[in-house]
Amino acid sequence: MKRIYKLGLIFGAVVTCIVSSCSSTRLVSSWNAPDASLRGFNKVLVIGLMGDRDRNLRENTENVIVRRLQSYGINAGSAYAEYGPKAFEKLEEKAALSKLKEKGYDGAFTVALLDKSKEKRYTPGMMGIYPGPYRFWGYYNMMYTRIYEPGYYTVTNNFMLEANFYDLNADKLLYSGQARSVDPASPQSLATEFSDKIFNDMTQKGIIKQAE
Repeated sequence: MKRIYKLGLIFGAVVTCIVSSCSSTRLVSSWNAPDASLRGFNKVLVIGLMGDRDRNLRENTENVIVRRLQSYGINAGSAYAEYGPKAFEKLEEKAALSKLKEKGYDGAFTVALLDKSKEKRYTPGMMGIYPGPYRFWGYYNMMYTRIYEPGYYTVTNNFMLEANFYDLNADKLLYSGQARSVDPASPQSLATEFSDKIFNDMTQKGIIKQAE
């Protein structure tokens, strides 16, 4: 009977994994200006808008997106690597833009962590109804398992990220995309999965193209 119980837990975990895709990231919504294009920019700064507790995620996100932009032939740099974690914290708009343009940046690719939450779920120890009749010992073992080997809790980590691309010279938003991720394996995998969704969407919309 304990073997049946363990198989039930494994089956439940597999079902949960299939439903949630274990680690799944999906595009929730996106928008772009009619004339949006990432081609023709001299240099793009990638900026992660995340708190100190998510510094690792910020670094990974900036680095992943910098590499993705470079793979499309776009010169890009990381704000964290070039300016530090709080380079623009006390600057006014004019001073911040001047600081960026001094280094040749005419585009900005921001990634903001909009939401981060945990969800706790309970999975019963025994799932489903087994046909009877049962003999005494079979019934006893089944009920014993239900009573003394209860279910378990699982915690799901949810993230909501938003990417925006700005033309700094025109002070204009060209693209915005939001994606939700469930239980990413690491900051690196979250950054990679998020960038995949965003760049796939921009490619489909014709906003970005492979360098010729």
